[in-house]
Amino acid sequence: MRILIVGGGTGGTILANNLARRLSAEIRNHKVRITMLSASDKHMYQPGLLYVAFGQMTPDQLYRDQRSLLESSIDFHVDPVKEFHLDENNVVTASGKKHEYDIIVIATGSRIAPEQIPGMAEGAETFYTEESAVKLFKRLREIEEGTVAVVVGVPHKCPIAPVELVFSLHDYFKARGIRDKIKIKYHYPIGRIHTIKNVATWAKPEFDRMGIEYETLFNVKEVDAENQVVRSEEDTETPYDLLIAIPPHTGMDVIQENNLGVGGWIPTDRFKLTMKDHDNVYVLGDTTNLPVSKTGSAAHFEAEVVAENIASIIKIGTPVRDYDGKVYCFIETGHDSATYAMFDYQNPPDLKPSSKPMHWFKMSYNQMYWTSVRGLL
Repeated sequence: MRILIVGGGTGGTILANNLARRLSAEIRNHKVRITMLSASDKHMYQPGLLYVAFGQMTPDQLYRDQRSLLESSIDFHVDPVKEFHLDENNVVTASGKKHEYDIIVIATGSRIAPEQIPGMAEGAETFYTEESAVKLFKRLREIEEGTVAVVVGVPHKCPIAPVELVFSLHDYFKARGIRDKIKIKYHYPIGRIHTIKNVATWAKPEFDRMGIEYETLFNVKEVDAENQVVRSEEDTETPYDLLIAIPPHTGMDVIQENNLGVGGWIPTDRFKLTMKDHDNVYVLGDTTNLPVSKTGSAAHFEAEVVAENIASIIKIGTPVRDYDGKVYCFIETGHDSATYAMFDYQNPPDLKPSSKPMHWFKMSYNQMYWTSVRGLL
């Protein structure tokens, strides 16, 4: 049985390690082979980029060597897939090599697409890449007064990120002693300050307490970098001294180029995590079109389900679990407090008051992540 995993992010790595342990006997007996194809030999802890943007981490702390995170029985190659031939059970990589498979798992992730909004790439800062996070930190150190505007494109990875950003901005300027000279204005594209109703209900009084201005129903139309103004589809505008954007995201280009899903999101069965009309094709994490948050925790829980099901198919001929939509998100509420949101398809999040112990638990998880992707947590 040839298992091919495309993508070496959180979901793909947890899945590969989980499968390698569940199927160790089959691998030793040469009945199963697990291959991973990745675009990079490095693995990034993506939530750490927000810490980089506020000078709490340095970029080198975000990375580990991908090979070091994988069980030795996994055949790992830095050779990204260029062509998917799902009806023929093979893929072709950048090097021109063809890989045959019996089961494939696609976990290619997502990317920011600021180019979708005129002027955003030129006029706004962000923190979704190492380069942009470092640049944002330098801009934050320079500003002494004025308006810091936050705008949100959709869809985007980690739906809690805009709220965490606002808390972090408030505490950062407060620590510098210039909070009274900085106006923070938050813009959100729907009629409340967050997509998840319970998060919006919890965050609104917190924003009021911090003196955050907010404008809802603000869908970004364009960024006028020359005049430092951001305009909405609703014909409103906000002048700014520093603009921070959560850019819209798309799936990876290779998914669209191979016509696997509109926008790069693969149509995925919400319970089985298989691609529509392809029972031997599984999809994980950001690559799915599921109605769940595009977060590392969702990819983690999905990977555990898929690993158990693939192993069960090999051992007893049938899958044994459904994915219930489970997501667990830490929410940083400043530099020394945090809370969390846990929810699934049936149950909305019930947020608890933020606290210092939860912040330290989150900080601990930043280190535990490397244990988590090895499939040991």
